[in-house]
Amino acid sequence: MEIVRVQTMEELNQCFTIRKIVFVEEQGVPADIEIDEFDASPEACRHSLLLYNNEPVATGRWQAYKVDTAKLQRLAVLKPFRGLGIGKKLILALEQQAREAGFQYTLLDGQCHAEAFYLKLGYVIISDEPFEEAGIMHVRMQKTL
Repeated sequence: MEIVRVQTMEELNQCFTIRKIVFVEEQGVPADIEIDEFDASPEACRHSLLLYNNEPVATGRWQAYKVDTAKLQRLAVLKPFRGLGIGKKLILALEQQAREAGFQYTLLDGQCHAEAFYLKLGYVIISDEPFEEAGIMHVRMQKTL
């Protein structure tokens, strides 16, 4: 497995392909809200790809949320590659990038069905109750880096 910091539009388009499969096709997120202003270019946000046997199979991004907090977003692993530790490796890499950039915390809005996964990685729920985003229930979670 290899984590690639996205630097080209070709790499960014590979992220979009993974996200379209996971979010739009599998989960029914409307395509018109899946891509946002942080997807305009590789420089608009800190996107990463995870390669498994040189094949892009997972993606995620992060950005500054507060002075001390980076927000992880658009975390997606292609279905055939789930359960192999790929999601964990991706999140740990994004956290390391945020730590190296000087952030003390990471924040994410995790889908409720993945709550246990994030709890195992050291995240704690900070939202008072679940909330809907793109038609899917989420909880806001935070981790100290």
